[in-house]
Formats: sequence, structure tokens, C-alpha cells
Amino acid sequence: MKILIIEDEKALSESIVDYLSAQEYTCETAADYRNALEKIEYNTYDCILLDITLPGGDGLKILEQIKEDNKTDGVLIISAKNSLDDKITGLNLGADDYLSKPFHLSELNARIAAIIRRKNFDGNSIIKFGNLCVDTQRKSVTVENNTVELTKKEYELLLYFVSNKKRLISKDAIAEHLWGNEMGGNFDFIYTHIKNLRKKLIDAGDADYIKSVYGMGYKFTDQ
Repeated sequence: MKILIIEDEKALSESIVDYLSAQEYTCETAADYRNALEKIEYNTYDCILLDITLPGGDGLKILEQIKEDNKTDGVLIISAKNSLDDKITGLNLGADDYLSKPFHLSELNARIAAIIRRKNFDGNSIIKFGNLCVDTQRKSVTVENNTVELTKKEYELLLYFVSNKKRLISKDAIAEHLWGNEMGGNFDFIYTHIKNLRKKLIDAGDADYIKSVYGMGYKFTDQ
């Protein structure tokens, strides 16, 4: 799961990154309005943490841009402003939740998880597909009650497939979602991770749901 933290307070941003990274999220940051706009234009995130008071512009304008572009990224506003008008404005513009500073990182984590469940998994923390079961709270995977031990990237890859089941996913989309722009068009890591994930699932008794679509990408499907 990939998170964008739009926050200009360096110490707060770093503490959020440290905490969420320990919860196995992949984190990116933006410290000003312009950088934030560039990030959301070229990337997709499972959840965006958005401070509405930013150097160079109004964070609510970023929220407006996200909705104008018909992006489905979850948005959690985090702001020192605690007025009712700010909350109503943010929620009316399409934010999924609003959390006032200061806050406990454990509450932030719980709110992010709730947004992701609503957006990707219809509010459920247990996702089932055929005989495959993924528990997003425990971050565990089982096939017919057999535990499947996955690496962090393999787990993230499986979640990405499950949340986009039966859709064609390009190699570029997988690379961008799991590694950001650092892959530079090199898909060798993708092939390796998909091969390893597929083998582990099949060895545990799972059907081969990961289908390669020649020249286009992959589908996670039972057909």
C-alpha cells in the first residue's frame, strides 16, 4: 500500500514516515504545493495525507485537482485548523476523512486503514478470492487454512492484484505502484516477484490466478 504525505513540517513528516513504514506502508512525501501537485499528477496512491496549509498554495486546491482528474486515491486531511467550516469544506470537496493536529500516530494509522478498506475492499479487512484469504489487519495470507509466507513486496503485489481483480494491469502500473519512479523502466524485478508470488501460492494449494497477457501486462482472475 502506497501513501503520499503532503506535509511541510519536516519533523512531523519524518515521524509519520517512520511510523507508517514500520506498518509496512510505502511512503512518499511532498513538502510544498507545487511538489504535491506533481506527485499526484504522475502517481496513484492508496491514501494521501493532505495538510491544507502549505507553502506555495492552498491544500484544498490540491483536493479539488484530485477530484477534477477523477482520481480515486483516498484522501485524509491532516491540519492544525480545527474549524467546522474547514472540515465541511474538505469533506464536501471529496476528502474521505479529517484529522486535526495534534494526533496520535496510532489513530492516524487506524484512519488510513479504514479509508483503504472502504476504497479497495468494500470496508472489509478479510478479502477472499477463491480459496485465497488475505487478512489486511494481520497482514497474513492463507490458502485453505495453509499460511503463505510472503515478503513485504510480494504481499503488496498480491494486495494490488486483489484490489484490481479481473482488470488488466500494465507492467508500468505495477512498477509505479510498488516502486515509484525508481525502477527506470526495468521490469526484471516485477518478473521475479510475480514468479515467486505465483509459486508460493500454487505450492500452498491455490489456483493460478495471476494470468499473463502477452505484450500488455497481467490479470488476477479465476477465468
